[in-house]
Amino acid sequence: MVRLSPHPELLGAVSTEGVARFRVWAPEAARVGVVFEHAEHEPFALTREDGGYFAGATRTSARLYKYLVDDAGPWPDPCSRFQPQGVHGPSLLVDPGAFAWTDAKWRGIGIARQVIYELHIGTFTPEGTFDAAATKLEYLRDLGVTVLEIMPVAECPGRWNWGYDGVQIYAPYHVYGDHEAFKRFVDRAHALGLAVILDVVYNHLGPDGNYLGHFSPHYFSKRYRTDWGDPFNTDEDHNAGAREFLIGNACYWIREFHLDGFRLDATQSIFDSSKTHLLAELTTRARAVAQPRSIVFIAENEPQCSEHLLPVKAGGFGMDAMWNDDFHHTARVALTGARDGYFHDYTGRAQELLSCVRRGFLYQGQWYEWQKQNRGSPLRDREAAACVIFLQNHDQVGNTASGVRIHSNSAPASYRALAALTLLAPQTPLLFMGQEFGASTTFTFFADHAEKLSQQVHAGRRKFVSQFRAYADARLQALIPDPGAERTFLDSKLDWTECSRHRHLLSMHRDLLRLRARDPVISRQDRVGIDGATLSERSLALRWSDANHGDRLLIVNLGDELGAGSIAEPLLAPPRGCGWQTLWNSEAPEYGGLGAFEPVADHGRGAWRIQTQCAVLLVAAPRITNPEVPA
Repeated sequence: MVRLSPHPELLGAVSTEGVARFRVWAPEAARVGVVFEHAEHEPFALTREDGGYFAGATRTSARLYKYLVDDAGPWPDPCSRFQPQGVHGPSLLVDPGAFAWTDAKWRGIGIARQVIYELHIGTFTPEGTFDAAATKLEYLRDLGVTVLEIMPVAECPGRWNWGYDGVQIYAPYHVYGDHEAFKRFVDRAHALGLAVILDVVYNHLGPDGNYLGHFSPHYFSKRYRTDWGDPFNTDEDHNAGAREFLIGNACYWIREFHLDGFRLDATQSIFDSSKTHLLAELTTRARAVAQPRSIVFIAENEPQCSEHLLPVKAGGFGMDAMWNDDFHHTARVALTGARDGYFHDYTGRAQELLSCVRRGFLYQGQWYEWQKQNRGSPLRDREAAACVIFLQNHDQVGNTASGVRIHSNSAPASYRALAALTLLAPQTPLLFMGQEFGASTTFTFFADHAEKLSQQVHAGRRKFVSQFRAYADARLQALIPDPGAERTFLDSKLDWTECSRHRHLLSMHRDLLRLRARDPVISRQDRVGIDGATLSERSLALRWSDANHGDRLLIVNLGDELGAGSIAEPLLAPPRGCGWQTLWNSEAPEYGGLGAFEPVADHGRGAWRIQTQCAVLLVAAPRITNPEVPA
């Protein structure tokens, strides 16, 4: 008699010491069997368990298998740990304990004091693999990054994909390397002090290779719809298996891949009217599995429902942070002046940027004209780190007609100034791969599907971007890259030679992140200790108060030169007995600037003159004693 899995929560199949163990949810089936490929082993019948599961164990040397459901199929395992031949091929038996981890001392992370770097494995390096990406980890550590946010790696159809068409969410995409290649990546990251979180898609599956319906019609909702596909059944009849499929997935990545948390895609499309929302249960159980390590959860939620950030016991979902699209949108308008499409409700004025820094989201329940409804909810007392701010991410670059990055179509000086605000503000900053060296490569939506589906995806992409009136121009529509074309994918790969060619921008990001990490005042991320004011419609001042280390003053000016005399704003007054000294200036020649000068004369006690399109960080320091000048 072969003993069943010691883990009753096992989903999928594992092989240890020559014994293969299987468990799959198929509540309507009368019979479920395992078919081994290229083996003399006869089909192996599983035994029905409570809750609609079928399970069993057998000794076998076979590695590849599929399931027969009531003699139909065979189909790949919905919880396959690896698909060496892609979404339609057989699943691979994996020994989850075979990898030799070296990160026993790693204790995980919290959200405070983190700098996130979002990357896509397939385009991050020329090779597009986990192992190739691992060779860049020391570079990212030295840049000042602390958390790597990996775009979805779930097995998906074709040779390239953004990752949001995943269908086997337990299996790392075979194009990037096998399941142990991803583990090597995480293990190496931990050795260098870098955390790894995974972007996961729990709101839908892709259209090609989705075999869940062959195992049960109850995986998917009959009540709700999303823009991308059928959502999962979380609150209708017979939902237990679908809920466990998703919650078990999060626990699986934490347990078997030692991940440090997740970025959850489009949580507004994870529908659940249950007493305990799926996400609340998921965060609770995943944290329990991670113990004694700490993990983080970051939500993408377009409606900005800040209740996500409340503890589960307080009725929230237990998220640590949320993406702040408001910051991106107002910054983009500030840089380009364009208010087309969903940028309609933003002006890019200094007031909006300052409100993001002081209060997080701009829309916390008031009217939002673009959607003709109220948007958002109050952030209450959530710490500044709970808002993730950015000038770029995969969506906001990819949602342009040709995947052009914002630094490529804005004034360099203004971009440097807003980069300083993003990286010095108390919120959690996120960089999108290549942003730090001003990558000239595009990042356009790409997905490799069969011809008919590929044509539909291309048409859908054209329709999506046409919400921007400029992109609806027929001449521009004809130029929108085909997501299924290999050139679209290849053009999105980073060109690493640009690190040396664009060394000015790379130096700026390194210096800013060093300041953020090492400055005893800025590194605290203390929003309560910050005051701010607008100096003009296009300029603002942020002041950190600190009696022990001296105040800090950040001035960001995206407009015309200011001052040449007095500025009637009390935040510019230095503490008694002190003057302002420059710590950092975005117009320094080493950053590609035109040259920096002191914004306030006479060692910080004279007239003000603030450069155009510039950010300058000042520190309060005791004045040099001069008997002829009163302190």
